[in-house]
Amino acid sequence: MSSSTTATATPARSWASDKLFLGMSFWEYLKSLATPGNFLAGLIMAIGVPLIAYRFIFGLGASTNLSQTNPWGIWIGFDMLSGVALAAGGYTLAASVYIFGLEKYHPVVRPAVLTGFLGYLFAVLGLMADLGRPWNLPVPIFFSWGGPSVMFEIAWCVVLYLTVLGMEFLPPVFEWLGWPKARLWAVRMTIGLTVFGVMLSTLHQSSLGGLFLMAPTKLHPLWYSPFIPAYFFISSIAAGLSMVIVESALSHRAFAARIDHKTDIDGIALGLARGASIVLFAYFFVKLQGVADGGRWALLATPYGYWFLVEMLGFILLPSMLFAYGARHRRVTLVRWTAAWTVLGIIVNRLNVSVIAMNWNVPDRYFPSAMEVMVSITLVTIGVSTFRWIVNRMPVLNELPEYRNSASH
Repeated sequence: MSSSTTATATPARSWASDKLFLGMSFWEYLKSLATPGNFLAGLIMAIGVPLIAYRFIFGLGASTNLSQTNPWGIWIGFDMLSGVALAAGGYTLAASVYIFGLEKYHPVVRPAVLTGFLGYLFAVLGLMADLGRPWNLPVPIFFSWGGPSVMFEIAWCVVLYLTVLGMEFLPPVFEWLGWPKARLWAVRMTIGLTVFGVMLSTLHQSSLGGLFLMAPTKLHPLWYSPFIPAYFFISSIAAGLSMVIVESALSHRAFAARIDHKTDIDGIALGLARGASIVLFAYFFVKLQGVADGGRWALLATPYGYWFLVEMLGFILLPSMLFAYGARHRRVTLVRWTAAWTVLGIIVNRLNVSVIAMNWNVPDRYFPSAMEVMVSITLVTIGVSTFRWIVNRMPVLNELPEYRNSASH
């Protein structure tokens, strides 16, 4: 009996050591966590998680600066709208590789899909923090069929696409677990999931902009346009491509030991920069068309107009030109910094639409509380820590040797 117990316990310890503790014993693994980065992340979560609990216990009024005039704050503008836009690399890269056959970008599909999955997951968590009664979230999805409601369509698309992203990421999970038959089953679904994911992304990325079509008197005229659904969709493509460039650069540094060094990371970044340049150039002229269509030229000579020009020229046209220059002259460092600047520009745009230019003409202006900011920082920190935990264990940045010559996702 004693030898049987020992024989059962040893494989369990080996499995935990290999799969969870990076080949170390439990105590060795705990010691390895004592790094400045982990300390900072732990400090942020130690402060932020109780604040999240405080928000759910005492409500929005006690934890936010939201009001009847300003019911949406940074949990919508940053966590939800920006998070969903920056997670668009999942559908853009999956479509590029599995539909259009651009195999050059295959090495960055898995991290893009993982980033997309985590981006959507934590956007939903941010949305739940913003909802007055988050436990009622399933009601409009499953019990109240909204028909023409934009919110109803967004809710279903986000739920379905989050599921699709989770299923698209199953191959590396099954490889990590050592389940080859399950992996083969998951790989066979790749094309269908990719097509379905592109359809869902096209719908909800544009519909997030469509929400603001219902607020023509509340959103500043320079940001309000009948084309705003197209703005959100086009800018999400640029956001996704830029986020993949940033993520691949950071991963190349942080997880150098886990990257296949035969992968041409620089060539991938330059190729994505060409695509981002074209998309941003198109985005600039579509937004310019919106200003012309609404006859808003005179508003450019106002304080809000100056800020609108900063967004248009500084965060759209400038990175479009820098991407083109960097790709043409193979300036990879310039491309990566431009990608980071573009990511910031997308965040600025989403905050402009949902917070800064919203209710622009009312005296009761919204400014986020310190608790709102800390909750957002905490969700980002947990998201980055989750990405790091997964990449350190699963074959995300490289392929396992036994699957390298097989049909792979």
